[in-house]
Amino acid sequence: MTSTTTLPGGTFTLPGGLTLTRMGYGAMQLAGPHVFGPPADRDGAVAVLREAVRLGVRHIDTSDFYGPYVTNEIIREALHPYPDDLRIVTKVGARRDAEGNWPPALRPDELRRAVHDNLDRLGLDVLDVVNLRVGELERPKPGSIAEPFTVLAELREQGLIRHLGLSTVSAEQVAEAESIAPVVCVQNLYNLADRTDDELIDALAARGIAYVPYFPLGGFTPLQSAELEAVAGRLGATPPAVALAWLLRRSPNILLIPGTSSVAHLRENVAAAALHLPEDELARLDAIAS
Repeated sequence: MTSTTTLPGGTFTLPGGLTLTRMGYGAMQLAGPHVFGPPADRDGAVAVLREAVRLGVRHIDTSDFYGPYVTNEIIREALHPYPDDLRIVTKVGARRDAEGNWPPALRPDELRRAVHDNLDRLGLDVLDVVNLRVGELERPKPGSIAEPFTVLAELREQGLIRHLGLSTVSAEQVAEAESIAPVVCVQNLYNLADRTDDELIDALAARGIAYVPYFPLGGFTPLQSAELEAVAGRLGATPPAVALAWLLRRSPNILLIPGTSSVAHLRENVAAAALHLPEDELARLDAIAS
């Protein structure tokens, strides 16, 4: 498999030395509607993954509970044997029920099984990064995360995981996890319009920890902003591209994982890494949330 040498958006090195491209790819949309079941066009899903690698993306975000199982199986079909510099980040802590809901799966036996399932379906001996998802879909859920994070720390000591991260957590939960084992990244909801995590992003940046915003384009309800559209029009870009470029400018520790099942949209997303935002337009974007 051939690829470009340019790494879109540059790279960020996590604590512990693992390097990820700042412009990554989130595989959630490779599954069927509502992230449940198989895609209507499996060949198209394979093509998106191969194009992402060709464009220089070396950071793919996934989970065995997408589908469930579907996205990991497609990733393996499309990219295995993996390029030496490709990094796959997965997450555990939830599952899918028969109705397509996302109940938690945080018991020790569930977490151990999830790690082994990710290894098996991806065709790996060790996972680069495993994020522990502990909150609701959009917001952290208060409470201790010591027990489930300790389970992952033990699996890391056994050599099944290289690095640990967290998803949908508060600053207090990050601190609790750091007292157990090193945390290299945090994956929470954040975008141009929802900046609840501003303080957390800055605190993590000071410690060299990556912040990976999910729903960078607004999630199931896309970003709607007349100002965003106006800025995009003046720059000759699409509103999603501008929103992604703003995130890359927001802080050097922000890594992006926009998802799509379209090769054309993938190319637009990756191109956003090279989009220049003049200072006056940046100020207009900064004012959107307020």
